[in-house]
Amino acid sequence: MGESTPPDSGSAVPEAGGDEEAQVIVVGAGPAGSAAAVHLARAGLDVLLLEKSDFPREKVCGDGLTPRAVAQLVRMGVDISAPGWMRNRGMRWVCEGNQVELDWPRLGSLPDFGLTRSRHDFDHLLAAHARAAGARLHTHVKVSAPLTDRAGYITGVTALRGPDREPIRYRAPLVVAADGASARTAVALGLVRDAGRPVAAAARRYYRSEARTNDSYLELWADLRCPGTGHDLPGYGWVFPLGDGRVNVGLGALPQRRRRRPVDLRAVLENWLPRLPDEWGIKEENAVSPLHSAPLPMGLNRRPQYRRGLLLVGDSAGMVSPWSGEGIAQAMEAAEVAAETVALALARPPGPRREHALHQYPAEIHRRWGRYYRLGNLAGDLVFARHGFRPILHPRVMASPPLLRALARLLTHVTDEPAHDSIDAVLHAMLRLVPPSRR
Repeated sequence: MGESTPPDSGSAVPEAGGDEEAQVIVVGAGPAGSAAAVHLARAGLDVLLLEKSDFPREKVCGDGLTPRAVAQLVRMGVDISAPGWMRNRGMRWVCEGNQVELDWPRLGSLPDFGLTRSRHDFDHLLAAHARAAGARLHTHVKVSAPLTDRAGYITGVTALRGPDREPIRYRAPLVVAADGASARTAVALGLVRDAGRPVAAAARRYYRSEARTNDSYLELWADLRCPGTGHDLPGYGWVFPLGDGRVNVGLGALPQRRRRRPVDLRAVLENWLPRLPDEWGIKEENAVSPLHSAPLPMGLNRRPQYRRGLLLVGDSAGMVSPWSGEGIAQAMEAAEVAAETVALALARPPGPRREHALHQYPAEIHRRWGRYYRLGNLAGDLVFARHGFRPILHPRVMASPPLLRALARLLTHVTDEPAHDSIDAVLHAMLRLVPPSRR
């Protein structure tokens, strides 16, 4: 598929005021929505993919993809050897004057490399890939509310289409909500966020940096402080190479535990940048974008992930990892699970048998991630929100390659199952001790 292929509606537009029908509607064409549409279309289903914006578009993100995310791109048939992708070997952790480079592990089920690509390009490419797979992509369509029958089950969505905001209805027996952190579709159906789970924040800015744009590692800083309070940043900073003359420099942080308030990420960034080497060129005159920020809904904070014909994937379900703040891999993986569930459900007649099949989606999500996210939420409450990542990157840990490798796999969820080696075995055993989370 050529990258220049522009996403468009991909189908005839219905007459004004008329309904458009499909077997499945996907709301939102970010990584979660486009991945769901790819898998649904390949299953032979008639899929409508509705996106409120146009492409290309900006998105606040670190632009880094772990091997777990790369595996999903491969499964979708995305050409990751094409121009625009920047490969990396692993992570470089920096803390209190120490730095360690950790290569991605060589596992049987995952690639041994990561990727970077700006979301400006990445989302555009995935949306075009979904359309090429057979999904009917409509941009400039802002979904306003779900349509339901008398029993409260989904029958489609209402939306405003085009620059004139023309009201229109799209009908389908199932809807996949991939509409991001706002989760408007889920909220409208009564699926509320767990207020006990924090919503982190991220901010990023692009800089020209020939010295770091082709770096082989994703660089993470764990010893940043909040100006004014002197407290540790309850998160970390990053410098990710993009291979096109730019780097993505950003921060992710939980709300400050002591004061229950968001972190001033701009102030932290301004305090951090002077610590970076001058030869990197990461300074104001080399900035090529404003500083943008966005919320990170974490820890599976919206439940259940299925209700009355609506499946939640990605940020709309709060699927950002509480360990690392990564969300793209989880979004695409959940999208594949949702698509498989929908395809099997639609092979059954409407009624209890179909509903039984659809309830397997949250069951599978919790089988895969429930214990991992529950332990991560606990670590966030007790460690990350209080002290950031500094305690777990103690100099003794930084000096121990086996401990660092185990920690890296835990934070990024890059493991094999069944266990590939002793590290996998230990991590799996540890997670089995965690009580299963409620669904």
